Amino acid sequence: MLNLSNLKPGKNSKKKKKRVGRGQGSNLGKTCGRGHKGQNSRSGGGVRPGFEGGQTPLYRRLPKEHGFKNTLFKTTYRVINVSDLESYDGEVNPDVLVVAGDARAGDLIKILGDGEIKKALKVEAHKFSAGAKAKIEKAGGSASICQT
Repeated sequence: MLNLSNLKPGKNSKKKKKRVGRGQGSNLGKTCGRGHKGQNSRSGGGVRPGFEGGQTPLYRRLPKEHGFKNTLFKTTYRVINVSDLESYDGEVNPDVLVVAGDARAGDLIKILGDGEIKKALKVEAHKFSAGAKAKIEKAGGSASICQT
């Protein structure tokens, strides 16, 4: 049985640390795999992240994004058409739509008026288009806004 007292890493999942400067026999002696001379052979050598050898770097070649972007605060709705409601019976609310797989838990639901509906349904959603509300009520049902 597996428990905390006998946990161990999987086979070949642990790699040994590369030990440099331990003699010629290790293939990483003397220059320690850095080669001879040059910027990258020195301690603290190398170029900063984003440096492209003097070419104008990507972060300066691309234009800046100006202005306000509302993407973080925008309210998005899961859109469901009136024609999609035809497959339901009785009462339709966000919980019923989640169970059926037409929405995810926590989605805000908006009913749009595309298609036809012939059943009298009690529909509860976060938002309705004017056409959808009219079609639902014409079929003998009711459209109400839920409070979640």
